[in-house]
Amino acid sequence: MKFKNLGLMLTSQAQRLSKKPLIYFNDKKYSYSEVDRTTNSFARYLEKLGVKKGDKVSILMQNSPEYLISIFSILKAGVIVIPINNMLRDSEVAYIINDSDSKILITSEKFADMIGYFKENCKKLTSIQSWGENSFKAKNIFKELVSCSDSEYLSQADFDDLAFFIYTSGTTGFPKGAMISHGNLIHNMDSADKCIAIRPDQKFLVFLPLFHSYTLTTSVLYPISVGTSIVLLESVTELRTKKFRNILLFKRPRVMLGVPQVFQALVKAKFPKWFIKFLYPVQLHISGGAPISEETLSAFKAKFGVPILEGYGLSEASPLVSFNSVRHNKASTVGKLIPGVRGKIIDENDKEVPLGEVGELIVKGENVMKGYWKMPKATDDAIKNGWLFTGDFAKMDEEDFVTIVDRKKDLIISKGMNIYPREIEDIMLELPQIEAAAVIGVPTPNKDEIIVAYAQIFEGMSLTEKEIKDYIRTRVATFKNPRYVNILEALPLTATGKVLKRELKRMVLAGELKFDK
Repeated sequence: MKFKNLGLMLTSQAQRLSKKPLIYFNDKKYSYSEVDRTTNSFARYLEKLGVKKGDKVSILMQNSPEYLISIFSILKAGVIVIPINNMLRDSEVAYIINDSDSKILITSEKFADMIGYFKENCKKLTSIQSWGENSFKAKNIFKELVSCSDSEYLSQADFDDLAFFIYTSGTTGFPKGAMISHGNLIHNMDSADKCIAIRPDQKFLVFLPLFHSYTLTTSVLYPISVGTSIVLLESVTELRTKKFRNILLFKRPRVMLGVPQVFQALVKAKFPKWFIKFLYPVQLHISGGAPISEETLSAFKAKFGVPILEGYGLSEASPLVSFNSVRHNKASTVGKLIPGVRGKIIDENDKEVPLGEVGELIVKGENVMKGYWKMPKATDDAIKNGWLFTGDFAKMDEEDFVTIVDRKKDLIISKGMNIYPREIEDIMLELPQIEAAAVIGVPTPNKDEIIVAYAQIFEGMSLTEKEIKDYIRTRVATFKNPRYVNILEALPLTATGKVLKRELKRMVLAGELKFDK
């Protein structure tokens, strides 16, 4: 491995690329050496606050240079980073702070209204630190760093030490903290580089939330490991503004990692043909986080002249598992397993299924997490003899390309027949008016399930529930047809644009959402 730990990775690159911009944010840029020096000072300040190697520090912020600085400061101190979904309610954030045993919370003024709740309900917190000009009941980090100025700091972590707890959304109950080590992530980055092989002059455009494992590894840690620059946006909403066009023109990012909804929006965005032909700078588009439809893939290639390369991963695998490389890619698959990752498809008896048949994908490699924090039973259920059970139904073809069929937990059994919701959702997404789709099974008293479909329509477009139902009917066998189709103003989504089916199902079962109108 090239680096002993993630903190030394940054320091090593700063020594080599001192003045090169690491982060572009708004009208500012931050060099490798500037970020490295600031993280040294912040790591020293964390020590003054009493944190020791192996302690935990939570981060609740929007995308910003300070977020990246916080991450590497914590890592350098040998402390575990707890990146928290900034879309959660205060009680949900408090659960993660408490469950992780975090001693410090690093936040910003945007979350000022939550501070009182955390002080009241997070008794293990010894300090709340704020990035911002006003302290709003939290200590101001900017002021404190002046007294801890330090151009050098020896990173405290070892290769096998824990680096992050990535809290998964969970299918039921409370979220689980996947324990990811420095070594897990370094292995995953090395494997990714063998597939992607980014040049140091190819800037990354980063707009997905930094708390997500997909963004952390592929859009922050990996670019730094190869010594390139990051063009950072505060959120994905900035893609809809004039600012995005200016970033493309003047910052010239070459790599964009997104989710299906982003690429769907780009397909529909009004770019002049001359702009796409002569000025559009992005050369590599990578999609992850959720399945992408064939229609979006083909429409994007027709418009921009380059393919979207789809990959697959999960937080418990640090997260990359498979990827369609530039040279070896196949539409409608998530590519081949990346170097260093083994995988197989098994049946309900844990026996490997024949080539081309559907079963659960299990994987093994140095990228697999150490387990779930304080959840030994969940860990034993997820990892058996070193194999991580992904919970995803998949199949593998004769060329070793993997196709994800659906989530195991989302399987619908209706009248004794297995129905994979993704198949129906992909058909729904063929309709250009549909922005997002979800198909769920609603249980009946006789323990059967009713197939119910939900659609979210693009603003300014129109489509009826009958038109959707009729279209599906022409494309699938009768037993797969949804009994009900409903159009919602907005489907519940994760931060990366994946439909929250468990929330949709909860709303239906709680009577908050009708399905049989």
